[in-house]
Amino acid sequence: MMDLLIFDMDGVLIDVSQSYRKTIQQTIHIYLEHCLGLKATLVSPEEISLFKSAGGFNNDWDLTGGFLLYLLSAMTVPPLPRQKKLSSLDGIVLHLRQHLSNFHQKKPFGVKKGHLYSFIEQIKVSGGGLKGVRSVLEGRWDGWIYRSGDLDKENLIKRIFQEIYLGEKFTTHYHLKPIFYRDKGLYLREKLLIEKDVLSTLRRKMRMGIASGRPRFEAELALKRFRIAQYFDSVVTLDECEQEEKKIFLSTGRRIKLSKPHPYSLLRAIEVIGLTNPRCAYMGDTVDDVRATKAARKESNILAIGFLSSPANRKESKASLLQAGANLIIETPKELLHLIH
Repeated sequence: MMDLLIFDMDGVLIDVSQSYRKTIQQTIHIYLEHCLGLKATLVSPEEISLFKSAGGFNNDWDLTGGFLLYLLSAMTVPPLPRQKKLSSLDGIVLHLRQHLSNFHQKKPFGVKKGHLYSFIEQIKVSGGGLKGVRSVLEGRWDGWIYRSGDLDKENLIKRIFQEIYLGEKFTTHYHLKPIFYRDKGLYLREKLLIEKDVLSTLRRKMRMGIASGRPRFEAELALKRFRIAQYFDSVVTLDECEQEEKKIFLSTGRRIKLSKPHPYSLLRAIEVIGLTNPRCAYMGDTVDDVRATKAARKESNILAIGFLSSPANRKESKASLLQAGANLIIETPKELLHLIH
C-alpha cells in the first residue's frame, strides 16, 4: 500500500498528442517556412516521440530547438555557428531570411527514418537533450535558432510556440499581440487521460501530487479546465524549478538545471505534502521521468511507474522505460486501482 502517488501531467494526466505535440510540429513548420523561407513536410507525431525518447527533452521549447537543428543539418543548410545579436523579432526574421537568400531547395525536405534513428542514437551517447544535439552537430548550426531570452525580443521559438499553444490566452497572459498565429489555442484540444472516478477512488486511499515540466499558468489552465485540482495536495511546475535555480545561482554562482531528469520537482512535491517517510510512487511516460524517480531514491522511498498512454511506438516506449529502470508499466488508468488493494 502506498501513502503518496505523484503524477506527471503531460502524457499521464492529460492527453497532449493534439496540443503540445501539434504545437511542436507547427512551431517547426512556421520557423522553417516563415522565418527561414525553407520548405519541408510536417514532422510527424511519431518522429517527435522518437526524438523525445533520446532523453533530456523535458522542456518542449528545447525539443523544438533541437529538432530544428537536426533538420537544418539534414537539409544541408549552410552552417551558422554564431548568432547576430538583435533586439526585435522582426529584425531576427529579416536577418535569417537575408542570410539564406542564396540557398535554393529543389524540393520540400522530408525526414528519412533511418537517418533520424541514427541521429537519435548519437544524441543518447552525447548525453541527451539539446546539449546532446549541439554536441553531435558541434554547434555548427546554432546561429540559425533563436531560442533564449525574452519572447518579445529574441526568443523566436518560445514566441511562436506560446502563440500556437495558448491562442487567445497568449495576449491575456503575456499582454502582447500575436505575430505568427491567430487561431484557437491548441490547449483546447487536450483531453483528460485518467477519469475523475479513478482519481477520486485513488484520492480516498492516498495523498496525491503533481510534478510537471509545464509552466504554472499552463498547469493551472488544465487543472481548472478539467476540474481536477481538488484531487491533488501539491503541484510543482517549471516555475518552481526556475525560481530555485535563481536562488542557487544568487547564493553560489552556480548554474544548475532542476527540471527532470533532476529529482527536484518530485522531492518538492513530496515535501509540500508533509508526510513523514511516505511510501511513494511517481508515474510518468518518459525516460526522464524514470531517471528523475531513480535520482529521488537517495532521499525518498519511491517507485517509478511507467505509463503507456500513446498507441504510437508502444513497444519501443515500454522497452525504453524498463531499460531506464521503471519498476512497473501501466497501460490503462484503471490498472492504477490495483495499487491500492
